[in-house]
Amino acid sequence: MDFAIENGPESCSALGLECSACIQRCASNTAAISPDLAPAAVHRIFFQLYSSPGCHPMAHSFVRAYHDAATPSKPMVAVARAGAAAAA
Repeated sequence: MDFAIENGPESCSALGLECSACIQRCASNTAAISPDLAPAAVHRIFFQLYSSPGCHPMAHSFVRAYHDAATPSKPMVAVARAGAAAAA
C-alpha cells in the first residue's frame, strides 16, 4: 500500500488510524506552525493534505480543531477571579 497515494479512510483504517484523532493531531501541528491562518486558508490546507473524497466530510472538524489549537485558552480561575474583583 502506498500511503502517499492512497490516503483515504480505508487506507488509514487498515493502518489502525482513526479519522478524528488524525485530524486533531494534524490540525494542532498546523496551528503550531502557522497559528494566524484565515479559515479559508486552513480549509485549503485540509484539502491539500487530505485529497481523498472519503476524507472531505472531516474538513469542518479540521478547521474547528485548528481554531481550538491556535486560540490560547483562558484558565477558568483567572476568569472567576476577574468576575469576583469586578463584583467587589
